[in-house]
Amino acid sequence: MDPNRYEVNLSILFTELDVLDRPAAAKAAGFDAVEFWWPFPEAVPADRDVDRFVQAIEDAGVSLVGLNFFAGDMPAGDRGVLSNPDRAGEFADNVDVVVGIGERLGCRAFNALYGNRIDGVDPAAQDQVATESLVRASKAVSRIGGAVLIEPVSGMPAYPLKTAADAIAVIDRVRAAGGDDNLRLLFDIYHLVVNGDDPDAALDAYAKSVGHVQIADAPGRNEPGTGEIDFDRFFNRLDAAGYNGYVGLEYKPSGASADSFSWIKR
Repeated sequence: MDPNRYEVNLSILFTELDVLDRPAAAKAAGFDAVEFWWPFPEAVPADRDVDRFVQAIEDAGVSLVGLNFFAGDMPAGDRGVLSNPDRAGEFADNVDVVVGIGERLGCRAFNALYGNRIDGVDPAAQDQVATESLVRASKAVSRIGGAVLIEPVSGMPAYPLKTAADAIAVIDRVRAAGGDDNLRLLFDIYHLVVNGDDPDAALDAYAKSVGHVQIADAPGRNEPGTGEIDFDRFFNRLDAAGYNGYVGLEYKPSGASADSFSWIKR
């Protein structure tokens, strides 16, 4: 794997620093590209806050290559709002902000977390709301040549997308409902392994649908070499499958963030 293809998720690494100081820290650690979960507490932040975020990326001299749509209160357990009938409006309002940031910074990959199942709400009703939300997002990001990423997630029993096949089913449903052909699978090997999915089988079946890759070792979600995943083999499989995009480092460092990259040289 070419080390230049690694980029850092600054919502899970360098969290000892203020959000706006993290891009420069990533650059100092040798990275030219970064990604973020939604970096604001609200779906539609003030213009000045967006400007400060954009400026921090530009001043650091790094590229933003991945950004999440607003996903609610992640520390409190939210994993997206786009399938929540009472909150889908927040997602709709957020879409234009996300596209605006993407246009300013050249980011073209946008992760849309599906949202947890809600007690007392028909799952079919949530899926219908999600389809409408994702059609809207698909058409919006297509204006700047972007892709909407759909991600299986672990650690949250109420989150309905747990396997690569689950995510592909959503992608197919949104396309059938009128979404553009720009929905892609976010292939996070940590989440797939923890959920019991087979990464090799998923790559064999869905390699052409992979829009982005993220990594962490399992169990533990720390840097490669701390768990049981054979990353040399995984990277070879990625190359053989034809994936030539970025690989996002989305792990919790076992020590200081800046000290968690020695595995790359190995």
